[in-house]
Amino acid sequence: MYLQLKDRLYGKEFISLEITPMHGGSSAVLFEKINASGLKDKIDAFVVTDNPLAKLKSDSIITAFKLQEHFSKPAIATVTMRDRNKIALQSSILGANELNVTAVLALTGDPAASSNQPNVKGVFEANSTLLLEIIKCFNAGIDYAGKEFGVPLKPILSFAVCNSRTNNPKTLQKKLISKLRFNPAAIITQPVYEIENAKWLKSIFDEAKEQTNSNAELILGFFPVTRLKTAQFLNSHVSGIHVPQSLMYQLANAKKISEDEEFKIGVKLSKEIFSALKNFHPKLHLMGANNFKLLDKMIH
Repeated sequence: MYLQLKDRLYGKEFISLEITPMHGGSSAVLFEKINASGLKDKIDAFVVTDNPLAKLKSDSIITAFKLQEHFSKPAIATVTMRDRNKIALQSSILGANELNVTAVLALTGDPAASSNQPNVKGVFEANSTLLLEIIKCFNAGIDYAGKEFGVPLKPILSFAVCNSRTNNPKTLQKKLISKLRFNPAAIITQPVYEIENAKWLKSIFDEAKEQTNSNAELILGFFPVTRLKTAQFLNSHVSGIHVPQSLMYQLANAKKISEDEEFKIGVKLSKEIFSALKNFHPKLHLMGANNFKLLDKMIH
């Protein structure tokens, strides 16, 4: 799976699909939804979330393993700093390696305070760059304490994330540089809704790559917006995302007619934005809260 993912990632086009594991004991329903959508033949890799918003879901590494086994397609397992200390982080990556889950998206993680579980406390020994550093050590044949592994590991591809919009470009570039120094395979952005935003991001990313001699790829995130309330929520409550006023204006006008018209216009506008982004930079990450049929409409 490592070579398959690497070949696709560094090819001309790449589309990954976000998967949120189930809250329950079986992934069968999830896999049925993926099969029914037709998306499995149009994407290059899955990206499995790790308890997003600190809400309890099945393990990201186990789900990634099952996706690979079921679909014969690479899966990138998200691992957050919120729930693990250095020992648990390394243990998880070692276990994943044995299962042939050799691609990891390093995240700091959403605050534990947003969890649906009682009295949860976040670990947060450091931010996601610690995990990137751990993976760099693993790829060099040692653990984080510098001890050599008795049995060599399979090579690991690390991934990281960045905001898609900020008031201070220098701060964003500084964060990109701090992550690119650990040789990730790619950086995945928060959702992007404007070509000008994508061009701005690409420029900052390319400068950071030049400063770090990195060969990392940039993957533009995309989340279809079919409701005005979703657009407003993203704009107001999710840092690092900007939904243009023109998009919200069109959704608001459509909503005045009916909810069906609002959804219809939202799908149309989202498809247009996705197509424009793909023409500019054909390496994209699709997000959509497991609404695979909606995401499939974006690719058509």
